[in-house]
Amino acid sequence: MLSLAVVNETKVIGDLSVWYTSMKDSVEIGYCFASEVSGKGYATEAVSSLVRWLFSEFQVHRIQATLDARNNSSQKLCERIGMRKEAHFKKDFWNKGEWTDSMVYGMLFSDLN
Repeated sequence: MLSLAVVNETKVIGDLSVWYTSMKDSVEIGYCFASEVSGKGYATEAVSSLVRWLFSEFQVHRIQATLDARNNSSQKLCERIGMRKEAHFKKDFWNKGEWTDSMVYGMLFSDLN
């Protein structure tokens, strides 16, 4: 697993994580950004750069992201960088006292914009 801080000037504004899955040459990514930087393009730039780096430097076959289906911003980010929605799982994750839906987005090197 690799975790990276996203820094703007001297302030940490987000983080990126990547880890190998059990499938050959496949990784999952995760990310989180401070609400005060929402809509400023930092997440798109950072996640897009991470994806390109993973494909170019590590020759991964596939990248995926699993997210809370209620997180519209994360869905839009995945789509903006060229990922496609591959699955929507109904009430598969127990979170903060309730069952929530999950979505899986994925991409191959050939999907890069």
